[in-house]
Amino acid sequence: MQTGDGILVCKLRGRLKRGSKKSDLAAIGDRVLVSRVADGQGLIEAIEPRKRIISRMAPLPRGEYEQIIIANPDQIVLVFSCSEPPPRMRMLDRFLVISEMQSVPALIVANKTDLVTMGFARELFDHYADIGYSLIYSSVPKGKGIAQLKEELIGKTSALAGPSGAGKSSLLNAIQPGLGLSIQKVSQATGKGKHTTVASELFPLEGGGYVADTPGLKALALWDIEPEELDGYFPEIRPLVAQCQFNDCTHLHEPGCAVQSAIADGSIRPERYNSYVRMRLGEEEE
Repeated sequence: MQTGDGILVCKLRGRLKRGSKKSDLAAIGDRVLVSRVADGQGLIEAIEPRKRIISRMAPLPRGEYEQIIIANPDQIVLVFSCSEPPPRMRMLDRFLVISEMQSVPALIVANKTDLVTMGFARELFDHYADIGYSLIYSSVPKGKGIAQLKEELIGKTSALAGPSGAGKSSLLNAIQPGLGLSIQKVSQATGKGKHTTVASELFPLEGGGYVADTPGLKALALWDIEPEELDGYFPEIRPLVAQCQFNDCTHLHEPGCAVQSAIADGSIRPERYNSYVRMRLGEEEE
């Protein structure tokens, strides 16, 4: 437990463990009230209400259990490369749906712009800014976007996510030497367990704030989302739903579909619509 006097090893007070457990009682990012005990350790006396969470529902024999990946994140930072490895745009769209579902603001970082032309990079990512997402173009070798990203992280609790090789560690090391390496070690350690591992750790930023890698985010299943809810998690589709001819329009084949009309007139990117269709049909991200 991070306190004003440093790290304190804590246990939950017994009374907090009473009753039915349908969610993690305490999680990374929780704000808690602690007391010190004689052996130099601490007891968690109370847990403040969470502003927001990134979580997932895990099926159990007697119902579902909510696993908290991180509590009280101010934002989720999605790092994707423009090249090497090729950008995985459907994964980005999937993560954005998760951020919408969990009501966590998303910041997209389009990294490795030194490996492509800016025209190519903007063709890939500019439309995300057009539909309302915060977007930073970055390059560690060129120092591009580093100061801007640091400014967006300071004073906030940020959950990081993105495919392997996108450059998260390099970006974090450029912001704060050694930070990316520390997070990488934790991520590698958790990755050795089952794919359902959601263990994480908060790392303090010089100047205030915390960052945490979120290994469990990749395993978040879209079965947490009902198919008929999916259109509400695409900002460019959401306002059109009420204009469709049918109240239960799936936007796949129905006549009088406002979403199909928006695709035809160029208001919605075909790639984004394709991501919607793939998720709606339950197809796996490539």
